[in-house]
Amino acid sequence: MFLNHLPIILSIVLLMGAQVNFFFNSVFDKSAKKHNRFLYFIIFGLLDYLYLVIPVSPIISLILPLLFVFSIAQSYTVDYKTKFTFSILYCVLMSLANFSSLYIFYALDSVDFNFAPVNEQDQIANTKALLLGCMIMFAIIQIVRLVTKRRSFSLHSRYYLLFLVIPIVSFYQLSILTYKDVYSFITVIGFLLLNVTIVYIFDNIIDKFQFMHENAQLQHQMDYQDANYEKVVHSFKSIKRIIHDTNQQFLYIEECIKRNELAAAMEHIKTTLNKVEGAYHRVNTGNLVIDALVTNTLNIGQANGIRIDTKLNLCSQEVQIDRYDLCVVIGNMLDNAIEASKKLKIAEDRYILIKIHSTESTLLIHILNHMENEAAYLHSQKPNPEFHGIGLTNIARICDKYGGHMTIETKNKVFNNMVLLPF
Repeated sequence: MFLNHLPIILSIVLLMGAQVNFFFNSVFDKSAKKHNRFLYFIIFGLLDYLYLVIPVSPIISLILPLLFVFSIAQSYTVDYKTKFTFSILYCVLMSLANFSSLYIFYALDSVDFNFAPVNEQDQIANTKALLLGCMIMFAIIQIVRLVTKRRSFSLHSRYYLLFLVIPIVSFYQLSILTYKDVYSFITVIGFLLLNVTIVYIFDNIIDKFQFMHENAQLQHQMDYQDANYEKVVHSFKSIKRIIHDTNQQFLYIEECIKRNELAAAMEHIKTTLNKVEGAYHRVNTGNLVIDALVTNTLNIGQANGIRIDTKLNLCSQEVQIDRYDLCVVIGNMLDNAIEASKKLKIAEDRYILIKIHSTESTLLIHILNHMENEAAYLHSQKPNPEFHGIGLTNIARICDKYGGHMTIETKNKVFNNMVLLPF
């Protein structure tokens, strides 16, 4: 504890706040920080101040540091398991660093530390030890920065429990060691290295599982894209079948005309036209990819009570974009709209607007649908696989391939996805 030296206490609080922030920036990455973090630092400062000036029981002295460290962890957009795990790790590393500083001062000046200081000399000794501990901790954090890749992928809880075994054992060993013993100092250095190593191992485990997860997502996406491509192939076969059947009907009509049976010919023409119209797509732009995927979406929408309007206007049936790429873009956009609409409980909100327009050199695709919840983080941003899934990432990849652009806008639970592809 520190006596009534407010400038010293405030300096230590600021130093520790900067250090904890530096640590979490190292393991979580700066991009994971929340926008408004001032409140978290106020909570940290108050708890740290209380910890430094008020005598507390041993149990409270263990819990309070974890609380004010965790308050800074709360200012990052990562899952609670990761926040809690690395908060414990920081406390253990800081304890090991402080133990090392105590031994260094004892070895140099034979200083006996009183952890409940009653005079200014004890105050100065404890302050020096704490400052040296902070310096050692800064060095440890630099090492941690080198071994971590700042992954945000969440693992099963059992992996976090395994990860915490070493920090907990380290903390237990600290409670039975004495800073006056060189062997204890060597043990602490060993535990420091072990804790940094476990961070490296844990980071590699996350890397491996994230890689496996992304592979599974990619495989799912490939299967989905293959299914979309199959729909287009099926459209080709259907049209070939219609053409073949129609040719057979023409032979019969020709024979009726030769025999001057005009009434029979007219009747058969009407029957044939009705069957052709019934067998053909509900959408007929002339572009097989667009016709197949939009027709399939209309069928799914009808089966799920989703109202779908289409505004399709192609300058030409031929769009100079690879059919597979077109399947990826349109298929994913329509699939996202259908999946979002299925989640809506209000029937009136189950609505999708499909706009596809082309000029001589550009294809514009605009899909509008309602969402169950607001998603402000999507507003006018490039897709991020962690938030938006591998589908939008693949759309962005196709946009980059053709020098196009994708825009995502959300407002009042309405989702607008627009893709512009030059060709």
